[in-house]
Amino acid sequence: MLLFTPGPTPVPESVRQAMATPTIHHRTPEFEAIFKEARERLLKLLGMDECVMIASSGTGAMQACMLNLCKSKALTVNAGKFGERFGKIADAMGRDKVELSYEWNTPCSVADVENALNENADIDAIFIQVCESAGGLRHPVEAIAKRAKEINPDIMIVADGITAVGVERIDISNIDALVTGSQKALMLPPGLAMIGLSQAAVEKIGKGEDYYFNLASEIKKQQQNTTAYTAATTLIIGLNAIFDAIEEEGVDALYANTAARACATQAALEAIGFSMYPQTPAPSMSTVFDEDAEPIRKLLKTKYGVNMAGGQDHLKGKIFRINQMGLIPVYESAWVVNAIELALADLGRRAFDGTAGRVFNETYFEKSN
Repeated sequence: MLLFTPGPTPVPESVRQAMATPTIHHRTPEFEAIFKEARERLLKLLGMDECVMIASSGTGAMQACMLNLCKSKALTVNAGKFGERFGKIADAMGRDKVELSYEWNTPCSVADVENALNENADIDAIFIQVCESAGGLRHPVEAIAKRAKEINPDIMIVADGITAVGVERIDISNIDALVTGSQKALMLPPGLAMIGLSQAAVEKIGKGEDYYFNLASEIKKQQQNTTAYTAATTLIIGLNAIFDAIEEEGVDALYANTAARACATQAALEAIGFSMYPQTPAPSMSTVFDEDAEPIRKLLKTKYGVNMAGGQDHLKGKIFRINQMGLIPVYESAWVVNAIELALADLGRRAFDGTAGRVFNETYFEKSN
């Protein structure tokens, strides 16, 4: 079965083998050396001034940022389940908030953010997804962050990059916190959250809030190559292994290959009659809106050995999402679009003639050269 859900993604064999080595204690020089290596490589990938790793899902890192970086009022952007989640975190914590809501295929506009900031001078942090994975939407995070900083240089920009880090190069010039998780482009099992931080964010955190999600205590400990509480030792060992795999070709090649696969997949799907869902697709996944989304997904899983994700809430049964994150062999992506065309033939919608595979290969070759 090919796993093409947008998280969890497949764990490469080299990473599984690295994580299968005997468990070591986290308060030892041996693990401190492993942690130091992972931390340095993570800082390089994120491009931020500081970073922390937390034993939690990505949602834990989202909450940690709300706790530590929003002191008065939050501006949240809701264009899907994960933007909605930032709003729910603010509500659960009793933080005042202003929420900008959009249909799940519609990106947030710079003008809307500008208006919200002008009308609410007490907003001190913005929470937005780079990629809203509920529909595969790419928000113009960099432009929003730039304009927000022009209005208020002290505002904190928190970007959920869980389905963007390791997928594309993100301009972090005006971003203060960049969140990611282990089970996406980094191709690890779930359970390790990571946050890149600007120096301004570190200063605002100060002594930190909360107990477990106190980022100040984590920064202090992790600068010493350890963690405040028990580290996710196996996952951090795996993180070094996936960095090894990425570095064999280079991170620029990873970004280029991901973009080429995404473009080729979209071209192939459009060539056999599909329409892509979001107005501004992220390269991390290819999302199709179609009345036969569920029958297609069922055929792919039961007949063609491909497992992909559907939609949630009002998009349940109306979309399917194809993962592009991670070190995906191009022949697997080619098989996925071929299998989708076969499924359409099974449903009597079009005769199979190999169009999807041909267009995928032609487009991928063009984009990768």
